[in-house]
Amino acid sequence: MSFEIIGFGKGAPALSVTNDMLSQIVDTNDEWISSRTGIRSRHFSQGETLTDLSATAARQALDWAKLSADQLDYIICSTVQGDYITPSLACLVQRELGATCTAFDINAACTGFIYGLDLAAALMDSGKAEHILVISAEMMSKHLDWDDRTTCVLFGDGAGAVVLRKGGNLRSIVTSAMGNEGPLNGPTIHKSPYFDNGVTKPKLAMQGSEVFKFAVSHMARESKAAMAKAGVTPADIKKFLPHQANARIISSSTKNLGFTEEQVAVNIERYGNTSSATIPILLCELMEDGALAKGDTILMAAMGGGLTSGACVVTL
Repeated sequence: MSFEIIGFGKGAPALSVTNDMLSQIVDTNDEWISSRTGIRSRHFSQGETLTDLSATAARQALDWAKLSADQLDYIICSTVQGDYITPSLACLVQRELGATCTAFDINAACTGFIYGLDLAAALMDSGKAEHILVISAEMMSKHLDWDDRTTCVLFGDGAGAVVLRKGGNLRSIVTSAMGNEGPLNGPTIHKSPYFDNGVTKPKLAMQGSEVFKFAVSHMARESKAAMAKAGVTPADIKKFLPHQANARIISSSTKNLGFTEEQVAVNIERYGNTSSATIPILLCELMEDGALAKGDTILMAAMGGGLTSGACVVTL
């Protein structure tokens, strides 16, 4: 039975930071960043909480779906870390919306939105839900090493959301994981009377070349598997929505899969990498702009720390 997507929403901090603005605090420049990543600006919080951004995206998605919060059966948030270790981000969003349903977080890094859709589909197929709100929300600015110009220029803050209703529009979904913290990780502080792990400032660490190779190979692998499972070809796909990690990764994946430039959706130049939020933010923008309409078939694909990957074919 699975689901159909009936609502779309997004939220981002008011502050948009250009590459030139970043060059004032780290040794970099617009040409260096844009030529290597495709990013020209990104949003960073100046006080907005992740709960704020998530609630904004959620309200827009609920309004789009013409659904009230008390009709939700589950709220699922994908996030690397919410505003607190506990309570979960989903529970705080539930409070903001005035919902009363079950609410919880998942962490699959940048693949979190695909994982969230997979979990939502299982809940609906089991008969436990009619309506589910899936939110992907990340505040990467609090995890970055601001002395490392190779990573701090890549990321941004933001949230995207969809409202799902039980239906038959999910054509296929594929997820996978390959346990490996080396290429991409964010350590935690552990200090007690019995142990000190030596971490004083938890910062995101990334091996760019390894992440690039994994991203290109696995996004293509999962995308081909999802299309085969759905019985579609690239020609049947209206838009390909890849995780917005890097313009070079997107370009390589596009060529590998045989999509035209017109089929590929990109907004990395304005948002940077918002981790699991990239795809739902992009999806909302495409719907708002009229680039997608009811009946269109889309392919979404992502990879992230874990290492995780996944792809999904959906008819809107």
